[in-house]
Amino acid sequence: MCTVTYIPLERGNYILTSNRDEAPARSPQNISRLHTAGQELAFPRDEAAGGTWIAISSANRLACILNGAFEKHERRPPYRRSRGLMALDFFEYPAAEDFLNDYRFEGMEPFTLIVLEQGRLLEFRWDEQQGHRQWLDAGQPRIWSSAPLYPPEIRRKREQWFDEWRKGRNRFTREEILDFHFNAGDGDPWNDVVMNRGDIVRTVSVTSIVKDAAALDMQYHDLLNRQMKQTKIGLQSEVVGSR
Repeated sequence: MCTVTYIPLERGNYILTSNRDEAPARSPQNISRLHTAGQELAFPRDEAAGGTWIAISSANRLACILNGAFEKHERRPPYRRSRGLMALDFFEYPAAEDFLNDYRFEGMEPFTLIVLEQGRLLEFRWDEQQGHRQWLDAGQPRIWSSAPLYPPEIRRKREQWFDEWRKGRNRFTREEILDFHFNAGDGDPWNDVVMNRGDIVRTVSVTSIVKDAAALDMQYHDLLNRQMKQTKIGLQSEVVGSR
């Protein structure tokens, strides 16, 4: 849930990539499939809470969660609902605006939610008191880093790495952005994009989503078991959602 990049491509397509920094015991080995609210979902399912940090839908929707909102927060469990289960709840609503307007966020731990939906890019932050929604320019590349793990100066450094990596590039491929997600940094295992803090918290996986005109394609790179799983979901056009 901790480092995410977004690369826009031509004709509303994109590449979104997420490095998950977590306790190794919570890392799944497979991609799960689920039919809900008239759509098909694909996502790696968290081994502890049963939710996910990233999911795609046949309704041309993607939801990705990072821990924390703006700054590091003090954890005060128990929480009403896990953020990973909330990521799946999102797909029960026909549109992001319906979810933001109707979902009960009170009692949840702070998070940042990235949504791609029908060509639009949303950033929503919950700081435990209120929600902060922002529709972003879907034509601009972006990087996010988890606030609880990375203080502002490290987040700025990572933005600089991303800016340097993009210089002089006119076209982007999945392989190129995966190379950034596997290798970017300055040799500091505490804060590199693939990080390791004494095996207590480390980068356990890298998930790559590529959208084209017909499908969303997910690659799930399990770093602990050194294996990659891949699945593709065809896109449908009808309105979905049960709420």
